[in-house]
Amino acid sequence: MLSTVLLDVASSGSNIGVGYGVAALGAGVAALGAGIGIGRIGGSALESIARQPESLADIRANMILGIAFIEGTSFFGMVIGMLVLFMK
Repeated sequence: MLSTVLLDVASSGSNIGVGYGVAALGAGVAALGAGIGIGRIGGSALESIARQPESLADIRANMILGIAFIEGTSFFGMVIGMLVLFMK
């Protein structure tokens, strides 16, 4: 759905389409950044658990909390991007 909106904006050539493109780009960057961040947290947690297996519970709890914060922030960014995209 998002790709069709971007194609319509690119073909229209109007100035109003720039706002749509920037909003869609912002939503995509928010999702991409969240994916990278969650991947790094997971990898670092696995390395930490491999080095100190006795601290598994503490590392897991902190990992889940960090992932929840990243997902909340990325969902907020994506929702704002989509609101800008579809409210005009």
